[in-house]
Amino acid sequence: MAGPLGFWSIATDDPSRVAVVDPHGRQTTFGELAELANNYTHGLRACGLGVGDGLVMVLPNGLDLIALTLATFQGGMYDTPVNWRLTAPEISYILADSDAAALVVHERFATEAVGVGERTAVAHRYAVGSVDGYRPLAELSGGRPAGRPENLASGLTMTYTSGTTGRPKGVRRPISDKHPDESAAIAGLPLLVFGIQPHDGNVHLCAGPMYHAAGGRFVTMSLHLGHTVVLMDRWSAAETLELIERHRVTHTHMVPTMFHRLLQLPEEVRRRHDLSSLRRVIHAAAPCPVETKLRMLDWWGECIWEYYAATEGGGTLVGPEEWRRFPGTVGRPWPNAEVIIAGEGGAELPPGESGPVYMRMTPSQQFEYHKDERKTADGRLGEFFTVGDVGYLNDEGYLFLNDRAGDMIIVGGVNIYPAEIEGVMQQCPLVGDVAVFGVPDEDLGERIHAVVEPAPGVEAGEATRRAIMEFLQGRLARQRHPHSLDFSDALPREPTGKLYKRRLRDPYWAGRERRI
Repeated sequence: MAGPLGFWSIATDDPSRVAVVDPHGRQTTFGELAELANNYTHGLRACGLGVGDGLVMVLPNGLDLIALTLATFQGGMYDTPVNWRLTAPEISYILADSDAAALVVHERFATEAVGVGERTAVAHRYAVGSVDGYRPLAELSGGRPAGRPENLASGLTMTYTSGTTGRPKGVRRPISDKHPDESAAIAGLPLLVFGIQPHDGNVHLCAGPMYHAAGGRFVTMSLHLGHTVVLMDRWSAAETLELIERHRVTHTHMVPTMFHRLLQLPEEVRRRHDLSSLRRVIHAAAPCPVETKLRMLDWWGECIWEYYAATEGGGTLVGPEEWRRFPGTVGRPWPNAEVIIAGEGGAELPPGESGPVYMRMTPSQQFEYHKDERKTADGRLGEFFTVGDVGYLNDEGYLFLNDRAGDMIIVGGVNIYPAEIEGVMQQCPLVGDVAVFGVPDEDLGERIHAVVEPAPGVEAGEATRRAIMEFLQGRLARQRHPHSLDFSDALPREPTGKLYKRRLRDPYWAGRERRI
């Protein structure tokens, strides 16, 4: 179905179209969502927020999070969705660092929200539900005009990095001088590179948290193209299959951890649901083991696409046909992007040689780390930037990732990339999740240590440890086998696929200096 592009134009042209299905199954139309977003823009302005001011949100996936995001986008403001798993001191740091003028929280996170209120002086605090020290969010929207505000400007999201390698930093881009309707008309176009068309009966399943850059952006891009968005609250493999069938989902964004857990479902559950509506399943955020992706392609067919990017930008992409030609690749640069591998002194390396991955995007996508000129400069090579990943290009220009530079293990002078080991170990049916990292060793410098989260129903113990190590025989070079293996009830992994490996590794290095 043809139609206008951009959320606001669609809301005017087709207000009764379903825009959002929330985690409880409640439907909201484009027209209703536009009115709520307008209410919030008027409310934020009444609080004194203007162009360039910031709003921090600690909210689960839901209608309010989407409406507030759209409200800031047309008010010329920065919105910052925050990981609701963070503690009060961590949220307070982001609130202060972002210079936010307003904060919205959910009563589900009341304990941490009260702690934030005690640590910060932000004047405008609102809550979904009841939280001590916060006004009801309904006061922000209640009694406000339903129509568009005047003097509109194009706002942006300032997402904070995950902080897996240090304190999170805000990725900030300059506010555009474009009218928000003009910005909205082009905001969904990146989905076209994956072959996802405007309108066309598309339904997007938001399977991950919207506080993550990809989760939030795929939701708003889909709305700008006239798609219905189905929200999940907390991800589960079984519910994902049910929602795809129930809502005839056409596209979704996932991470490899989700693939792994979908594949662990009993065969009768995996085969129970009709998934024929799927046109594109797009994944990123972490390395995907080749065997895992092959099994997903065998199950879901040729709808699985992959890209490589970061909060800062990107990147590359690859469709299923190209990936089968070069298993393990994360693709070639997407339109208007460029990728190089740099060596010592910034010299570009030839195909096949590994080094830091640097990317260049269009001028409009340039960014800086908020209040950290040094970090911004350290990650730059001319017009290129890096987030610390290591990889190589093959002769055809396809990018392959080794690992993050900070996660590389040096064993007796030999570089070992944990991602390769983790990818093999994840294929063991006894393994639910795994983290591999280097720990100190007086003789070798470092030794390889693995922490395994057992698969459901598997008991941790010596017999399981031996069985896992035996599984690696013939599948992984001997020098890459873990020297030690422990068990954990649950690894510190985000739904976004990010693993907080430092939390596992740092205790081993207390009082020691790590070379990487």
